[in-house]
Amino acid sequence: MSLDRQNDTHKHELESASKPALQNMSQFPTSNAVKETVVEQAPSLLDRTRNNLAEPVVAAFMAGGVAGAVSRTIVSPLERLKILLQIQSVGRTEYRLSIWKALVKMGREEGWQGFMRGNGTNCIRIIPYSAVQFGSYNFYKKFVESPDGEMTPMRRLICGGAAGITSVTFTYPLDIVRTRLSIQSASFADLGARDPGQKLPGMFTTMVMIYKNEGGTKALYRGIAPTVAGVAPYVGLNFMTYESVRKYLTPDGDKNPSPYRKLLAGAISGAVAQTCTYPFDVLRRRFQINTMSGMGYQYKSIWDAVRVIVAEEGLRGLFKGIGPNLLKVAPSMASSWLSFEMTRDFLVTLGDKE
Repeated sequence: MSLDRQNDTHKHELESASKPALQNMSQFPTSNAVKETVVEQAPSLLDRTRNNLAEPVVAAFMAGGVAGAVSRTIVSPLERLKILLQIQSVGRTEYRLSIWKALVKMGREEGWQGFMRGNGTNCIRIIPYSAVQFGSYNFYKKFVESPDGEMTPMRRLICGGAAGITSVTFTYPLDIVRTRLSIQSASFADLGARDPGQKLPGMFTTMVMIYKNEGGTKALYRGIAPTVAGVAPYVGLNFMTYESVRKYLTPDGDKNPSPYRKLLAGAISGAVAQTCTYPFDVLRRRFQINTMSGMGYQYKSIWDAVRVIVAEEGLRGLFKGIGPNLLKVAPSMASSWLSFEMTRDFLVTLGDKE
């Protein structure tokens, strides 16, 4: 046997002998495999955050905040005009104008800032308000919905009412401040002459002034009784009507209607809910400025306010400002529901990513 063949044979024997050992070693995980196993067992911070945001209640909470800010900013001029009309009692004619003329007056006297007066505070209020409302609604419905996720209209009404009470309780002081900021720069003669260069108090200053001068915490919750009485059925009707109309507008075989149909469902739900509960909104505004100097309101109770308003202003007094309110409710609720669903669906899909 030649040397070359001997070397080849020896090499072959060594390789054969080494294979079982290598095969046995391959049974043990390598360091990279161990690392991969550890990574799989301990998700990264980004993955945990994504999964948390995808939770239905959390996604609804976040999407509700976005929906509130979007919808209120879009209709801010009409929202402020509604408030200015609501707080006018007998003898005040400063804003007894058509909607268009009132908006022109607002812009001429206060500039473009007049259209957005109080909107910053409103957004600061509406973001947590809307977030708590949508989030708590999704939380409450977990206890009453059927295994397939369906609910009767009455259960939607009850869950929506509970969500409305929860949200308004948390954010009511900001609503009072927003109302004060909305009217303090308007040209009401009873509020006295105002220097055009006078700097008006901001959100925090107004809240402190109400707390110090009007009765502390109780003052920050003045008018909450008619607010809760109006918000509970309003939010309940809103959720019930939207989900019922949305289901009706969803084509057979589809899970979701088109964006245009969602906008229509939102507009219908808002109009129905606002019209049915509007007198409570008027009472809320009147009570929020009940002690404000120059406005002259001294209502003793909800029933006293209703009696005085109907006696002095007729039934129409309970629906003052409903014109701009109905004009704003369609784009407001339509944009609110659409932005809510888009944001919520985006957050929910984050949990599906690996």
